[in-house]
Amino acid sequence: MSGFHGDPEDGDIVAPLPKIPVPEDVAEAVRTLIRWAGDDPDREGLLDTPQRVARAWKEYCSGYGENPAHHLSRVFEEVGGYDDIVLLNGIPFQSHCEHHMAPITGKASIAYLPKDRVVGISKLARVLHGFARRLQVQERLTAQIADCIWEQLKPQGVAVVIDATHACMTARGVRTPGVGMVTSRMMGVFRDDERSRQEVLKLMGY
Repeated sequence: MSGFHGDPEDGDIVAPLPKIPVPEDVAEAVRTLIRWAGDDPDREGLLDTPQRVARAWKEYCSGYGENPAHHLSRVFEEVGGYDDIVLLNGIPFQSHCEHHMAPITGKASIAYLPKDRVVGISKLARVLHGFARRLQVQERLTAQIADCIWEQLKPQGVAVVIDATHACMTARGVRTPGVGMVTSRMMGVFRDDERSRQEVLKLMGY
């Protein structure tokens, strides 16, 4: 679908985070985990691993340092009479589950039915990533995205569907790969009107 794009500088490429200093207690915590797993943190291949792991987790959880609602603060009201669904479909994302700190990887589809304002389409992805880059459960992630868009844009309806796999299930425990979990949150007309809900789900491919 066509949509309203964000600012020219607001692209998809994100600059790498600066190399921040790693506190010694954080590095030692990683060394302790390596020892507990059965390896030697002092061997050559693992000497720099504590710093790498610490910085990686700072990046994985960078969402704690931002307010996703801020991405929806700039809106456009001149939409040329457009009053139909705005959909960003199949946005890839990665998060980590709060129970085992294992990766959650998947795709999210985010739609809203505007009332009198829209946002640049990249902002919907930024809202997703702002919440995903935290320790999460998929159900809460789905609700947070929908609630944020509902509260900030005040549209007629919001629909969020997330389809993801969880490494805490595929790589440990029952070790069952290839299983996806789907969660959804419908608000406004997408919740109250069956026809509108079916329309948006069809556009999303469900």
